[in-house]
Amino acid sequence: MTSQAERKPLHPYLVLAIAIVLPGMGQVAVGQPQRGFMFATFTLLLALITWQISSPDRSFVGRTAIGLFVWALSIPDAYRIARVNWEAWKRKHPTA
Repeated sequence: MTSQAERKPLHPYLVLAIAIVLPGMGQVAVGQPQRGFMFATFTLLLALITWQISSPDRSFVGRTAIGLFVWALSIPDAYRIARVNWEAWKRKHPTA
């Protein structure tokens, strides 16, 4: 039975795609669920706050801008973690 550290990590591009689709799920995919939960929570919370304080004539993007900004920050964060894990695994397993 292989442990978590010995398993091949997800490819960084797959993690990138997951992070683009759902906020915080990229972090969950790389094994950091608490970090992912925090990104998802703040994305939703800040989107709801900006929705309430912005005027109704704004676009959807304008009304949820701060939440979308947090989501945008979570995407490269998940990719960076995945890339570091991927490169570390490749160094330990050069023939794989």
